[in-house]
Amino acid sequence: MDTTLRTEITVADICDGFVYNQLEGKGLYGLGGKLTIQPEYQRNYIYADGGGKKEAAVIHSLLKGYPLGLIYFNKVAEDQFEVLDGQQRITSIGRFVTNKFAIMDDGNPKNFDSLPADQKAKILESKLLIYECEGTETEIKQWFETINIAGIPLNSQELLNAIYSGPFVTLAKAEFSNSQNANIQKWSAYIKGSANRQDFLERALDWVSKGDIGGYMSSHRTENNINELKTYFNTVIDWVSSVFRDVEKDMKGLEWGRLYEQYHSKSYDPAKVSAEVQRLYSDPYVNKHRGIFEYILGGLHDSKLLDVRVFIEATKKSVYAKQTKAAEANSESNCPLCAVGHASNKSRIWKFAEMDADHVSAWSKGGGSSAKNCQMLCVTHNRAKGNR
Repeated sequence: MDTTLRTEITVADICDGFVYNQLEGKGLYGLGGKLTIQPEYQRNYIYADGGGKKEAAVIHSLLKGYPLGLIYFNKVAEDQFEVLDGQQRITSIGRFVTNKFAIMDDGNPKNFDSLPADQKAKILESKLLIYECEGTETEIKQWFETINIAGIPLNSQELLNAIYSGPFVTLAKAEFSNSQNANIQKWSAYIKGSANRQDFLERALDWVSKGDIGGYMSSHRTENNINELKTYFNTVIDWVSSVFRDVEKDMKGLEWGRLYEQYHSKSYDPAKVSAEVQRLYSDPYVNKHRGIFEYILGGLHDSKLLDVRVFIEATKKSVYAKQTKAAEANSESNCPLCAVGHASNKSRIWKFAEMDADHVSAWSKGGGSSAKNCQMLCVTHNRAKGNR
């Protein structure tokens, strides 16, 4: 890959013809139309996230004469370039110069047009350090994968977008990485993250590919539609919202793709499901609310999903003492199941450390974790008893 250092390009040059697409969160063009600021392999603009502190810092750096660091362009044709590294900084500058946001100056917000003439000139006349890079697509993308962009490393999906850029990624990002998509609010009930950081796109790809995102993107890279991706994603979301009427905060980030594959062929009564959700949320013995939804989908069998609260130590010791006293008086084992058996342990008195607390009536069948519903069993019998 060949590189050439350019030191004569100013902010004014970069901002000539600058276009910012609010819907897609992209800085699109600059340098009089010669520069593509956000190629498809680039991440969405994220400096405005978190209150815009990063984009304001870029402008304050220019006003103070601080260097912004190296910027890299990829030369794609004669007099045609795309930004390899620096698109967040360039987009911030372009957004400010075109009055898309304001900075604070002595406690007062000021956009570009309200700055004094000397400050405007200082910004526009600032020269940038730019390396022009020229190489094959493979060389450019390998370089792009390894670089640290403005101190914010690419996440895994942003890297995959770079590797498999093409018409499929373009369409997929327009659907799932568009923060203005009206469906974002609905999706956010079930998926963690943000559109700008590719979290919705990553989940959609993960679900449809059954976990093989890279393989799926590779095989669909040149396709001009994302019908399968959209259909499968919407099918999963619609299934979840039809089974569970209640939208709980613990639903966000669950493995809905896996749960759909495992349970969508089963029939559920939404009214009964809703009642069960509310019952489990109000149950004081349920420690893990995130497990409620899979527990219900699985037929209320796997209580390990709920991390049901076990008996406290004082209860176990009290029940152990009571059982042991009665067992010794009757010359039988203090494990009720050993006592009714025919093995050599029929009259064995187990130590406290050799026993486990057990629900007489299983929690899943309405039994609580009180002393009244507690019995101490030897470890072997307790593990064999399970949830019966």
